[in-house]
Amino acid sequence: MADQVFLAWPFFDDAHRDQAREFERWTAEALPPLLVGADASSDAVYACVGRLAAELGKAGLLRYCIPAAYGGIRDELDVRSLCLAREILGRASGLADFAFAMQGLGSAPITLFGRDEQKRLFLPGMAAGSVIGAFALSEPDAGSDVGAIATTATHDGDFWRLDGVKTWISNAGLAHCYVIFARTGEGPGTRGLSAFVVDADAPGLDASERIDVIAPHPLGTLRLTGCRVPSERMLGRRGEGFKIAMATLDAFRSTVGAAALGLARRALDEATTRALERQMFGRALAEFQLTQARFGDMAIAIDASALLIYRAAWSKDVLGSRVTREASMAKLFATESAQGVIDAAVQIFGGLGVVRGMAVERLYREIRALRIYEGASEVLQLVIGSKVLDAAAAQRGVGR
Repeated sequence: MADQVFLAWPFFDDAHRDQAREFERWTAEALPPLLVGADASSDAVYACVGRLAAELGKAGLLRYCIPAAYGGIRDELDVRSLCLAREILGRASGLADFAFAMQGLGSAPITLFGRDEQKRLFLPGMAAGSVIGAFALSEPDAGSDVGAIATTATHDGDFWRLDGVKTWISNAGLAHCYVIFARTGEGPGTRGLSAFVVDADAPGLDASERIDVIAPHPLGTLRLTGCRVPSERMLGRRGEGFKIAMATLDAFRSTVGAAALGLARRALDEATTRALERQMFGRALAEFQLTQARFGDMAIAIDASALLIYRAAWSKDVLGSRVTREASMAKLFATESAQGVIDAAVQIFGGLGVVRGMAVERLYREIRALRIYEGASEVLQLVIGSKVLDAAAAQRGVGR
């Protein structure tokens, strides 16, 4: 059982603690049978995530992604709730975390920037798990560099015509709708982008190409060829695409760290059990001082990650300010630390740690992608460093 002491921290209210118990019950009772056979094939993974989204919706757990006016729990998007959900689900299953997270990421741009009619059209179904969403920002030559997006949106009467390629898109081929970012030409780089909600069956949209990765998830490429989208499906105003993307990532970057934290907590649980049971040279592995020191490092990394994650989430929810610096720090530290914690757990397991199907082997594959998506570690280092220098320059009255 993972450490629950952190729930007593002042970052949380009683509703958050009730939520944590609700998610713990669901992962213990409802989740295991939903995962049976999930790793059999690519088709099985897609089917499993669709099933998980439906069951999360049926249990009312996806309502934490949606504001109350459209079928959700809280009046506004609550990042602490998202982080708690991803930590608990991540500890239990990477696919369960994925199903929840993609509903959040796919719905957040609509929640934050959609008109009322757009929200009413999509958000209740997303809360129920009957409508699966996706966030389509990345391209073959535009990952961290959003300003390099080449997909175009050309105005055509009452429609926009989208042309281009989106890749590394989670839920590609599974989603019912995609938030797609394209260049509408108001200016160079990030100033010329807009966002659209595009139905999966829109003519000219091909989501059939899948991408196989080390920890199988529904992931693929979207090809847009003269894809006609009604004008009323533009999110926000023309030219606000970068603002919409960054506001969404500002909210969700902390949650990636929370998912990594869940993976790390599971690795620590598995490793402590193994160390207490495994005998070496006539005594338990846990009795060796070197093992104890390693567990000390793992525990520090986990607690430090949790503090950074929930500080960022609390700052977003309570102070209502931009948390680019705080969320970037949380995501960077938590994902890098989780990689180290999981690697240490594999080492404690010895040869069993690299056997396919062992929990720590699965965690080892799951954690790797988290250090790349929604801000690669190297990019986040630059973001944090730039924010530090901006603050220092402002204090000294020096422009940057």
